[in-house]
Amino acid sequence: MKKKKRLSGIERRWFVNNVGVIMLLVAACVLGVVFSMAAYYDTNLRSGLENKAKTTTDFFSNYISQSYKEYYQSCIKFAQTFEEKDRLELQFISANGKLVASSYGKFAGRSPSTPEIQQAIDSQQIRHYKGRNPLTGERILAVSSPMIYTNGEVIGVLRYVTSLRNADLQILMIALIAVTIGLLFIGSIFFLSSFFIKSILVPVSQINATAKRIAAGSYGVQIPGQYDDEIGELVSTINDMSVKIGQAEKTQTEFISSVSHELRTPLTAISGWGETLLTSENLDAETRRGVVIIAREAKRLTGMVEELLEFTRMQDGRFTLHVETADILAEFEDTVFMYGNRLKQEGICLHYDGCDEEIPEIPCDVARMRQVFLNILDNAAKHGGEGKRIDASIAHEGSYVVIRIRDYGPGIPEEELRHAAQLSVCKINIDSDIRLAITASIREHFAEHPDHFDPRQYLKPARQAVKDMVTHKLINVLGCNGKA
Repeated sequence: MKKKKRLSGIERRWFVNNVGVIMLLVAACVLGVVFSMAAYYDTNLRSGLENKAKTTTDFFSNYISQSYKEYYQSCIKFAQTFEEKDRLELQFISANGKLVASSYGKFAGRSPSTPEIQQAIDSQQIRHYKGRNPLTGERILAVSSPMIYTNGEVIGVLRYVTSLRNADLQILMIALIAVTIGLLFIGSIFFLSSFFIKSILVPVSQINATAKRIAAGSYGVQIPGQYDDEIGELVSTINDMSVKIGQAEKTQTEFISSVSHELRTPLTAISGWGETLLTSENLDAETRRGVVIIAREAKRLTGMVEELLEFTRMQDGRFTLHVETADILAEFEDTVFMYGNRLKQEGICLHYDGCDEEIPEIPCDVARMRQVFLNILDNAAKHGGEGKRIDASIAHEGSYVVIRIRDYGPGIPEEELRHAAQLSVCKINIDSDIRLAITASIREHFAEHPDHFDPRQYLKPARQAVKDMVTHKLINVLGCNGKA
C-alpha cells in the first residue's frame, strides 16, 4: 500500500498560517451570506404579512357603522373569500381563541395555539410568530391582527399564515451555492499557491542536499545560482562557504602532510642513532635505559607519522583497500595470540575461550582488519582501568560475524561514544586518537557499505576529525598556535 506523503515543515507552516486563515475567512463569509439571506427572507415575509394585516384592519374600519353581529359576520366572510389562499391561509379566530373561519374551507381540526394570537388580543396590536406549527410540526410564519369594534372591544383576530418551506429551500440553495463558491476559491488558492510553494521547496531541497554533501566532506561543491532573490543570496553564501571550507581543508591537509614529512626525517635519524648507541658495550645501565626509552618513543612517533601520511593518501585517492575472501576467525585468533603475549608483560590478562562453531569466510582487507583488531585491543589495554582484564570473543549470529572486545574500565556515556571516537574527548594520546578514528571509519564503512571499497567514499569525515584533533592537540596541548 502506498504511503501518504507527509507535509514538509514549510508546507505545514504555510498551510496553518495562510490556508488555515483563508479557510476561516471563507467560512465566515459563507455563514455571513447564509445568515444575511435568511434575515432578508424573514424580514420580507414578515413585512409583507404585516402590511396585509394593516391593510385589512384599515379596510374593516369602514364598517364601524355596522352592528356587532354584522361586523363579526363580515370578518368571517372576508376570511372565507380570501383571494390569495393559494399562497397564504387567512384565519378568523374569536376572542376566546377558537378558530371560526379559514380560507382553506371548513376547519375540522383544533384551533391554533401559537402565542402571538393572545398577544394581539391583549395588546390590540399586530403580532407575529415564527416557528413550528404545534398541530403539524411544519415551520410557519404567522401574523395576527386584532379586529376592534367601535366600543374598543376585540371581537377576534385575523391571522395570516404562510409556510416557510419554500423560504428554507431558497436559503439552503443559497448556502450550497456559497459553500461551492468558497470551496472553489480555496481550491484556486491551493492551485495557485502550489507554484509559489514549489518555487521555495525546490531550491531549499537543492540547498539542503548540497549542504549535506558539504557536511559529508564534499568541500567545494557548488549550488547552481539561478535565483535573484533571498534564496539566491543564500545560495551565494553557501557556495562561498563551501569554497572557503574546501580551501581550509586543503590547507589543513597540506599542513598535516608537511608536518608528517618534516617529522619523518628527524625521527628516522633519532631511531637510527638510538639503535646504533644500543650496540655499544660502553653504556652504563642508566644510560642504556634512557636510550631504550628514546628508541621506543621514536618508533611510536614514527608509527603515528605513518598513520598521518595514510590519511593524507586518502585525500588524493592513493590509499586503497585490497579486498579478498579471508578466514576472519584465523586472523582474529592470530591477533589475539600475538597481542596477548605482549599484554602479559604489562600484567593484563587477555581472556579468549576460542570458538567451536564454524565461522564463514568474509571479504575484507586482511591488513586493515588486523589494524582494527589491534587498535581496539590497544585502546582497551590503555584505558581498561584497574581491571587488568580484557575479554575477546567471536561468534556467528544470523547473517553476521560478531566480534566482541570488552575492557573493565569506567567507560564513556553512550551519547558521547561516537563523539569520543572522532574528537578524543576521552583525553587519550594523539596516536590512540588517530587509531580510534581509523578504526571507527573502517568499521562503519564495512557495516554500512560492504560492497564499497573506495576510502574516499567513507573516510572523509574521519579524516577531518583527525585533522581537527591534531590541530587541537598542537594548539591546546603543545601550545604552538597551530604552527609546527
